[in-house]
Amino acid sequence: MECKIVQYEIQNMTVDTIILSVFEGVLEPSGATESIDRSMNGLIRELISSGDITGKLGCVSVIYPRGLIPAMRVLIVGLGRREDVNMENIRIASAQAIKKARELRAKEVCSVIHGSGAGGLSHPAASQAVIEGSLLGMYHFDQLKSKVETGMEISTLTLVESDPSKFAEVETSVTRSQKITQGVFLTRDLVNLPPNMATPTHLAQSAQQIADEFGMKITIGDRDWAEKNRMGAYLSVAKGAGEPPKFIIMEHNGAREELDTVVLVGKGITFDTGGISIKSSEKMEEMKADMAGAAAVIGTMKAVGLLNLPLRIIAIAPCTENMPDAHAYRPADVVTASNGKTIEIISTDAEGRLILADALVYAKKYAPKAVIDLATLTGACVVALGKNTVAGMFCNDSNLSGKLLRSGENTHERVWPMPLWDEYRKNIESSVADIKNSGGRNSGVGSSAIFLKEFIDYPWAHLDIAGMALSEKDEGYTPLGATGYGVRLLVDLLQNW
Repeated sequence: MECKIVQYEIQNMTVDTIILSVFEGVLEPSGATESIDRSMNGLIRELISSGDITGKLGCVSVIYPRGLIPAMRVLIVGLGRREDVNMENIRIASAQAIKKARELRAKEVCSVIHGSGAGGLSHPAASQAVIEGSLLGMYHFDQLKSKVETGMEISTLTLVESDPSKFAEVETSVTRSQKITQGVFLTRDLVNLPPNMATPTHLAQSAQQIADEFGMKITIGDRDWAEKNRMGAYLSVAKGAGEPPKFIIMEHNGAREELDTVVLVGKGITFDTGGISIKSSEKMEEMKADMAGAAAVIGTMKAVGLLNLPLRIIAIAPCTENMPDAHAYRPADVVTASNGKTIEIISTDAEGRLILADALVYAKKYAPKAVIDLATLTGACVVALGKNTVAGMFCNDSNLSGKLLRSGENTHERVWPMPLWDEYRKNIESSVADIKNSGGRNSGVGSSAIFLKEFIDYPWAHLDIAGMALSEKDEGYTPLGATGYGVRLLVDLLQNW
């Protein structure tokens, strides 16, 4: 779907569908909605008075103007209460409206910039929310279906801005938002692919395509490369894998060492059986999403390349399967990470922290101002914070945590501070090695983060996204399946660095 911005009076637009909005509890339409209402002889006002149009968030009404304006139909979407208006509600409303337009087989759609008038949002913020909600709401994964319904795609979404003084900044916002959503789409596609397709090699190929497109330096380390770099923790997980492991490193402005360096690390377990400590078969199919952290940093790098951000940004994605076979690592094994620390294996299902350990050690070579890792690390985090609500954030630097909290609120990809206390370390003490990889059932989320802390000596945040990677329903702009969580959060952080 092409998105563009025009300076025009919306009631004069020759399109098949116009999208307007109203607030809940408002009896008198305002702005562009009021202009259209006048052209339609007060029909919108009548429908508000009768209760047919409620303004409740995401509720969409369809009106056929029958020649009173050039458009074939008008959609009125509710924004909720005016006092509650924010970018997230605009995203939700925009998604619901565009999905209704798609259901009606609209081709050319024109929309007001919801929330920028009576809502009080800035024009760039409101237009960003409209584009994000519309594009993300239109996403659907049907690449693997043998039959796909045709004729359902909207060709053009046009935003109308009648104020010439606002046009340039809105146009910039629209362009930027489209670039960011491309990164989200890539992440969703990678996570939605089945594990026989989204292999470490496939992730590496996706990263290579981005690097080629934007002139990024890329390193794709194989098993021999990892052995030369003494990555015993990462390689232990890969021992049972049938698919070759790939350690992916992407560098945006890699040679620009004078720039602030931010390293993004993503866990890339392309399928997690649990290894020898095998999981229950119930919902094991969801373990295809155990590479959502890697997918998020790869998707972020696509957006970074499109935006050409003025930072030195490094993405590291250690990728492998975690499978049981005769060569797989075992409970009671002791492995050595690339910083020399020895690790007793208690559970082979605590594998994500092992591959992250060597990635976090490798990140140090870039002298980073900050390192942020994303990982579907623990089910305990889902128990603690809920599903599709917020990611757990463990951070050793107040400045970095503050930035992540702000970006989380800006994007609604929220994070919540979790404790990183030294008291948790006793849970990973080992009698035979420096540390062990699991602290037991009652210390899941805390011990996983304190384990990772053993491998860093720089400003660092660990985001446990186990509850955020997949959605069990299609709701608002979040589809059933992969959410693409993390891309918008990270891009907002980097843009406002």
